[in-house]
Amino acid sequence: ESRWPYLFGAIIVPSLIQVVILPFLPESPRYLLLEKHNTSKAEKAFQTFLGKDDVSHEVEEVLAESRVQRNTKIVSILQLLRTRAVRWQVITVVVTMGCYQLCGLNAV
Repeated sequence: ESRWPYLFGAIIVPSLIQVVILPFLPESPRYLLLEKHNTSKAEKAFQTFLGKDDVSHEVEEVLAESRVQRNTKIVSILQLLRTRAVRWQVITVVVTMGCYQLCGLNAV
């Protein structure tokens, strides 16, 4: 029992290591390309991650995926429940999550 403070203090070591290393890690190429709209930094990050000079294919792949996601139609919950193909999956997930909330595991 007398060593509990040391157990709680042990989290300091990994936290300090993370704080020191974090500034040297590169940004996500996807984040740089889609959110910051910085193609040159995104290409540099891809080159760092993949270890090759020509990353134009990867950049085009991310941009194409972004265009597809923008064209995706968002449906409401009622529309989702009216679709026969996914109705039982949605009901199963809702019932499972409801039981999980009521069974007391969150309190543990």
